[in-house]
Amino acid sequence: MASHEIEIITPSSDKNNNVADGLPSEVNDNPIEQVRLTVPITDDPTLQTLTFRTWTLGVAGCFIMSFINQFFGYRTNAITITSVCAQIVVLPLGKLMAATLPKCKIKFPLTNWTFSLNPGPFNMKEHVLITIIANAGNGGIYALDIITAVKAYYHRQLNPLAAYLLCLTTQMLGYGWAGLFRKYLVDSPYMWWPINLIQVSLFRTLHEKEKRPKGGLSRMQFFLMVFAFSFCYYLLPGYLIPSISMFSIACWIWKKSVTANIIGSGQHGLGIGSFGLDWATITYLGSPLSYPAFALYNIMAGFVIIIYIITPIIYWTNTYNAKRFPIITPNVYDSNGQPYNVTRILNQETFSINLKEYENYSRLNMSAYFALAYGLSFATLTAVLSHVALFNGKSILKLWKQTTKSANEKFADVHLRLMKRNYKTVPQWWFIVLLMVVFGLSIWTCEGFGKQLQLPYWGIILACAIAFFFTLPVGIITATTNQTPGLNVVTEMVIGYLYPGKPLANVAFKTYGYISMTQALFLLQDLKLGHYMKIPPRSMFIAQLVGTIVTSSVYFGTAWWLLESIPNICNDALLPESSPWTCPGSNVFYNASIIWGVLGPLRIFTKLGLYSMMNYFFLIGALAPVPIWLLSKKFPEKKWIKDINMPILIGATAYMPPARSVNYITWFVVGYIFNVVIYKKYKGWWTRHNYVLSAAMDAGVAFMAILLFFSLQYFNIYGVEWWGNAGDDHCPYATCPTAPGVIRKGCPVFH
Repeated sequence: MASHEIEIITPSSDKNNNVADGLPSEVNDNPIEQVRLTVPITDDPTLQTLTFRTWTLGVAGCFIMSFINQFFGYRTNAITITSVCAQIVVLPLGKLMAATLPKCKIKFPLTNWTFSLNPGPFNMKEHVLITIIANAGNGGIYALDIITAVKAYYHRQLNPLAAYLLCLTTQMLGYGWAGLFRKYLVDSPYMWWPINLIQVSLFRTLHEKEKRPKGGLSRMQFFLMVFAFSFCYYLLPGYLIPSISMFSIACWIWKKSVTANIIGSGQHGLGIGSFGLDWATITYLGSPLSYPAFALYNIMAGFVIIIYIITPIIYWTNTYNAKRFPIITPNVYDSNGQPYNVTRILNQETFSINLKEYENYSRLNMSAYFALAYGLSFATLTAVLSHVALFNGKSILKLWKQTTKSANEKFADVHLRLMKRNYKTVPQWWFIVLLMVVFGLSIWTCEGFGKQLQLPYWGIILACAIAFFFTLPVGIITATTNQTPGLNVVTEMVIGYLYPGKPLANVAFKTYGYISMTQALFLLQDLKLGHYMKIPPRSMFIAQLVGTIVTSSVYFGTAWWLLESIPNICNDALLPESSPWTCPGSNVFYNASIIWGVLGPLRIFTKLGLYSMMNYFFLIGALAPVPIWLLSKKFPEKKWIKDINMPILIGATAYMPPARSVNYITWFVVGYIFNVVIYKKYKGWWTRHNYVLSAAMDAGVAFMAILLFFSLQYFNIYGVEWWGNAGDDHCPYATCPTAPGVIRKGCPVFH
């Protein structure tokens, strides 16, 4: 988010204190101008929330989104169904149920409880709760990468109950932190969560009465037309012509040139001149239609600097012997340029490092970009903290002072007054009991089941301490700036130094420490959305709890089924040529487990390893925002300077790998067309159809891909063998080494 100033007024100020319609005793005294302009200050507490429609559509949406997102998570071009898609699709279904279901009441057997299948018109509060339940299936389950690494890469067995509890506990620990800090991060009017205002605006837009433009289409008609087109078109890249997912022109012109393949390959190289005609390729980084122009520019500028300038310099100067390895790959190698044989240095009985074998083998080597990527991740972490301190520090400090003051004085803005007047709050002990139960289950998960996950009880305690310590400060930053510093590198590094040589302990610690905080912020964001939309807090608690349990179960079940049923899943060398089950994201996670877990940071990022220089990126990241801040102070009239966001620019390629160059190129082109060109010239059309277009394209691709899998690919029918059915970009030499004497199968040898 750009570092623009926000206007803050004190609760006693009369500025913009408009009297609410229907509530003459209330004034809009929220201190944040953007909130006053967006969030309604009226409430109808008679509207029902946890209705039959809410549970039916919410759980069904959560199930479908969880299944689809995990199902496609293992594919080369992953597809993510977002909450916006569910938000749009649910509306006509809710109205259809309200128009067709009988209004009779149904009694639960042996109780006095009754409910109605149709309590009246479909209302906005039902819609919000359905979206929140369904949205639980949007974020993914980070712990599944642990399960995938164990089963698909390390080829070891894992107790299914332990695996399921790992997924469930890492997702639910966040409830405890969310409950402990909700007074400051939800109730406070100064913690305003800017990203929620988009959701509030969309809900209000969808529930306003819509008039179809003369000669035009309603939003639903437009959605259905685009959905039909997307559904039919994906038959081409999804089955008949997978090669159109990525074209690499340079490889067509200079087929035998290794250098041209490296420069032109959109899949394994720099991607100059590459593009794709597949919506899954375009949206690998997320839908470009949802990114504002300044974010598009920052990310693409970072991509160009990192991929087209810095990475080639590292590679062609042979820094870190880079020419022995592919230029962009998450895989790790030995000193001879061959894939690192991690089984050689692992004691198979204890599943920990065998130091004697390691000393006799080789230090770990990374590709030019992958080594740089770790340095950039270090820099991004410190750049976020530095950027927020410089550009938002005064605002955050002022907001925090007002927050603590309002908490002590029991001040409530209009939204909190309405919530406390109309609804019962969630008792604090609900969150505390849930936290203690999940904490106990977490220790049992890691200490029990033969200690398969390697992490001792003190590791769980330390991971929870890190999450507890960071949730409030990171929550303050997120709630006021939309910037969220990640803890993945911090947690990997901490446990890597404390408990080296244990790959599963490392990734389990990272997941409990990093994801429980991330999940807490996700839950707090939804709680604030419910606060703005006047959803009863207890309904929110139940909806989030059910959504999390359903999500964890469906994600786990889908992943376990795929890992057990698809032969050689995630193994590129053994999969059929056109098979999409390459698991690019899990491959990155697996290699990270080798770097941080098997070997540990001591043997990678100190003098014992090859990449000690990467530690300077912590300092580089901290200093990077300073020149931009100084320029913005010197030239305050030049507003574009503040749009230069160094954390976004430095972290632009954070998705690479598994994302590829072609994903960034096509993502930017489409984003520029819609959010710059069309936004400026046809703003009315953009306002009406932009997000609907994105949701319809996502849904069409997802449904066709599922149909193709269950009707053909599940039976290993991958289409006719021909040039267009290849699952790559026809750049066979893009992964070849260019150092003299390095032998790689299928590659020419340089002398």
